[in-house]
Amino acid sequence: MKIAIVCPASFPATQFGGIVFLAVDLAREISALGHDVTIYTTDLDFSNGPNKFSKELPRIEKFENFTIKRTHSWFSVKLFFINPSIYKQLSEDKPDIIHTIGLRSFQSIMAWLVSKKTNVPLISTDQGGLTTHPFLEQSGIIFKLIYKIQDRFIKSVLKHSSIVCAANEYEKKIFLELYEKSNVEIVRNGVNLKSLVSNKNFKEHYSIDSNFILFVGRFSKSKGIDVLLDAINKIKDDLVKLNTKLVIMGVDFGYESDMMTTIQQNDLGRVIKIIKNPPREDVISAYGESELLVLPSVWELSPLVPLESFAFKKPVISTNSHGIPYTVQHNKNGILVEPDNPTQLANAIKNLLENPDLVKKLGDEGYNFVKSECNSVSMASNVFNLYQKTMKNHENK
Repeated sequence: MKIAIVCPASFPATQFGGIVFLAVDLAREISALGHDVTIYTTDLDFSNGPNKFSKELPRIEKFENFTIKRTHSWFSVKLFFINPSIYKQLSEDKPDIIHTIGLRSFQSIMAWLVSKKTNVPLISTDQGGLTTHPFLEQSGIIFKLIYKIQDRFIKSVLKHSSIVCAANEYEKKIFLELYEKSNVEIVRNGVNLKSLVSNKNFKEHYSIDSNFILFVGRFSKSKGIDVLLDAINKIKDDLVKLNTKLVIMGVDFGYESDMMTTIQQNDLGRVIKIIKNPPREDVISAYGESELLVLPSVWELSPLVPLESFAFKKPVISTNSHGIPYTVQHNKNGILVEPDNPTQLANAIKNLLENPDLVKKLGDEGYNFVKSECNSVSMASNVFNLYQKTMKNHENK
């Protein structure tokens, strides 16, 4: 089967988020079964920021058994990357099936148009919460207008899709609210356990002489970093006594300046270390040497970061908002608190650090969860079954 996976970003832009890893893991696993898989994407490289594109990246690049084809983005509006050449490239390559990942993107629109033109079946996946936005009501008129225009395209993509993949029941509900006749199938997200290995000594490399808890993600209020800093401020003296720091790893999405100001004003530099634009290998090594992960997001549908933490038997403290409870299960593989509640978050961090037996218990449960359900092999197998089902139905029409 000749499979086209379409998404806004891929390697080397690993800091873009879950879309990158979801697409790559699907391509890796399905191509290993002998199928011709190509990722069609932009030339986002992320080396100097979230909107940096590089013509120096290879237009066609081979990774293991799959291929990445990049076309140049002329410009971007927020995370909406315009690369018109992807339409011609995708049309000329004539895949048997198109799978678009990341619905609120120019690339998903191109996938839909090519699918309509060539009568190639379309599978749609969102990933990353791009169908919703936590701060839409506080946004300006222009942003709201762009958002409404995108909504019309998203509904068209969903209407045309043979199958829509949702990571959990919460996300399925959102899809059905957007287009009630969507054929939604639930496929749990998964992470690649084989790739989550690092031989790097993280503490030594970054001169960290204490234990640490970890945050991995965008420097954005949607990830709850402002709440996390407030929580750390409440227990900074306890952290000193526990010989523990907070390591924040990520890339700026508009909050870095405020984050650094808050750290300075509250004298948090002694208990916080910031690592900007970290290489993927460093993130992986950080998981392995951390005590636990903290992800206080106010907005997530099906985050991959907790699954990566579970792969290292590290529990997760997160919030009970949106789709997070389908991944982080309270008192089973992690601790859930209310979003925007720094006191609850501070207490959860302190309580876990003071209870190493509970940390181990929750971490072991998280690992079992990933190993049995949320790994890339299971995810790819389930997705490929949908490809086969779609192809069969398409041929019978």
